[in-house]
Amino acid sequence: MRTFDYARADSPEAAVRASGAGVRFIAGGTNLLDLMKLQIETPTKLVDISRLDLAGIEERGDGGLTIGALVPNSDLAADPRVIAKYEVLARALLAGASGQLRNKATTGGNLLQRTRCCYFYDIAARCNKRDPGSGCDARDGFNRILAVLGTSEQCIATHPGDMPVAMRALDATILTLKPDGDRRRISIHDFYRLPGETPEIETVLEPGELITHVELPAPVEGARHLYRKVRDRASYAFALVSVAGVVRVAEGKIASATLAFGGLGPMPWRDEGVEAVLVGEAPGDDAFNAAADALLADARGFGANDFKIPLMRRTLIASLRQLTGIAG
Repeated sequence: MRTFDYARADSPEAAVRASGAGVRFIAGGTNLLDLMKLQIETPTKLVDISRLDLAGIEERGDGGLTIGALVPNSDLAADPRVIAKYEVLARALLAGASGQLRNKATTGGNLLQRTRCCYFYDIAARCNKRDPGSGCDARDGFNRILAVLGTSEQCIATHPGDMPVAMRALDATILTLKPDGDRRRISIHDFYRLPGETPEIETVLEPGELITHVELPAPVEGARHLYRKVRDRASYAFALVSVAGVVRVAEGKIASATLAFGGLGPMPWRDEGVEAVLVGEAPGDDAFNAAADALLADARGFGANDFKIPLMRRTLIASLRQLTGIAG
């Protein structure tokens, strides 16, 4: 780890004023510190935001929740309102990490965690995300956990998160504070960027912009929630594929469906075309296979990760059977 300066912010405004070239915010540090130890990230200064007043969860008048960026994952997963109204989120958080990590990891930091592609973590390897323009050793290398949707010639890394997948299924909104004092509301659907030619730019956040809160809309009444994660072992591991779903069935038809997917792409993945295939249809394998066809139409494996495509089909169909009450 390289040497760095350290400062503790006493307000969000002070934190963003202290931002600048080479400056990073730190809260739980569960991802950033690992990256610094390996010299993948080498900030010249850390601004500690861990003691800011951003660790509350509040109900809004419209029935939704406002979640502070510093709410620990453990607290969010255990909150009775989250368990009762946003079960998919609670389940995703509990599937996401060990208890020790959940105690430190924060809501805002979880949205920003970086890929676990082994070539990104190996500073001797070529990686356009870590070192723009150097190349991508993953394309022809060990790519078993990497993306099959949304890739580019520059990068096939996957987003590693669980919580952000559930947040995308819940239509979350991310609230931020910019260094000039302006505040932004960013839909989670617009928050992440595909790699394209610039895989090192992963979100639409501007330099020095600080996530302060996440808003969840009022829950869908009468809907079933599910988070299904397929991984190499039952203990703490990143998803090979995952499904976050909120589905409501009424009068024998699928009345509404929101579905997001992990392990498939460089961001928490959502394709509204998949949902459109389902809404208005009677639950059954014909509709579920059509949804899988829509999701995977453009999927492309790179050898070792080819298995993800049929695995995602089976996982989606099993998830939809459970969400619509056909099974489980």
